[in-house]
Amino acid sequence: MVSVLGFYKDGSVNIWVRPIEGITVIVDLDKVAVVEYSDYEVLPLPKAMGTEYQAASEIKPPFPIPVKPITLVQPDGPSFKINGQQISWADWSFHAAFDVRAGLVISMASIFDMNKGKYRRVLYKGHLSEAFVPYMDPTEGWYYKTYFDGGEFGFGLSAVSLQPQKDCPPSAAFFDGHYADQYGNPVRIENGFLRVRTIVEVRKEVSLVLRMVIVVGNYDYITDWEFKRSGSIKVRVGLSGIIEARATHYTHEEQIKEDLYGTLVAENTIATNHDHYLTYYLDLDIDGEENSLVKTKMKTATSNGDTPRKSYWTVVRETVKNELDARMKLGGEPDYLVITNPNKMTKMGNKVGYRLLPSSPSTSLLLNDDYPQFRASFTKYQVWVTPYNRSEVWAGGLYADRSHGDDTLYTWTNSNRDIENKDIVLWHMVGFHHIPAQEDFPIMPTQVMGLS
Repeated sequence: MVSVLGFYKDGSVNIWVRPIEGITVIVDLDKVAVVEYSDYEVLPLPKAMGTEYQAASEIKPPFPIPVKPITLVQPDGPSFKINGQQISWADWSFHAAFDVRAGLVISMASIFDMNKGKYRRVLYKGHLSEAFVPYMDPTEGWYYKTYFDGGEFGFGLSAVSLQPQKDCPPSAAFFDGHYADQYGNPVRIENGFLRVRTIVEVRKEVSLVLRMVIVVGNYDYITDWEFKRSGSIKVRVGLSGIIEARATHYTHEEQIKEDLYGTLVAENTIATNHDHYLTYYLDLDIDGEENSLVKTKMKTATSNGDTPRKSYWTVVRETVKNELDARMKLGGEPDYLVITNPNKMTKMGNKVGYRLLPSSPSTSLLLNDDYPQFRASFTKYQVWVTPYNRSEVWAGGLYADRSHGDDTLYTWTNSNRDIENKDIVLWHMVGFHHIPAQEDFPIMPTQVMGLS
């Protein structure tokens, strides 16, 4: 039994945004018959204007300035080898398969151990298991829309063909996917790796990345600012380098009976636990200087009982008015933070704004009265907002060396100044609690964190 949705297909290929609302049709797929029909509400049909998205159409792209083509070349050919479904690359060897429900399945993944002279198993089998997509509208016609994309539709069944040199670089190799349809007939999806009736269109995305590598003592910071044609900005920092170690008389984990404040990574070598907190200064002027921070929270609500749906989540928006309320620890509850210009509206009446997409919600675990925490009190929260002040640039104060923490982002915000509809600065901290592993010795793999 399925509920069949209605869409109006004339005037635009983008049928998904032109629903015929207010009609419910239940179909018995075994009988191939409509068993229930309900016409419970009359609502206007959404207009076709502004719904077109195909590149071949007459629409004007929002960012029309072209960029020159980029060519990726491997003069000696690709490094991977394919033998049937078995793939080997560098030290890795694994099997890739296609499943009608799971989609891409990786199995028997092993890595070659040079010291032992053999492959060692890492992953027996791995695949996407399920995706649950519940919609938060408990009304008639919508309350049942709580999809299981894998179990109800099938990730493999929904796979589309990849387009060479758009989805993947020129050196890519492609596999076909095969499955049996409901009548037992084989179906082939060309280039299904690395169909509801839909239009598949792929466009190349070109970003501009400004990169700088910073070496501070034993640590390397790989800093990226990525400007995307969508208008978004991604900021990433990669942490690598050599771990800071101390000597010990221990040579094996079984000998240790005390807290060593770190990990035994080699004989007589302890890698000490530590943190990395990176605070970004973001003086945003979104469509002008007068901006505000809007904090959006989601809370569980109970439906009114008109449908079988009992609960959903709803949105509560709050414009933050002062600095103390702008101090936030992320990760405890869903937070949706937007810097808006309350004086500029879109055509639909929404405030113009940029959303903060954090990735590493870590804060300091030191006690507030500990001397290092005095100096780095700006690590107590991930988000801060201050009114613009030309002297407030450095989160740790202008003179960080031997500071007593009396000139920091924390002390400035204790003034609790007004930040609504002002020229404001957003400060965002990304953090990484580093519990060293043996694999971090003698040089650690890059750990990436950042924000958008």
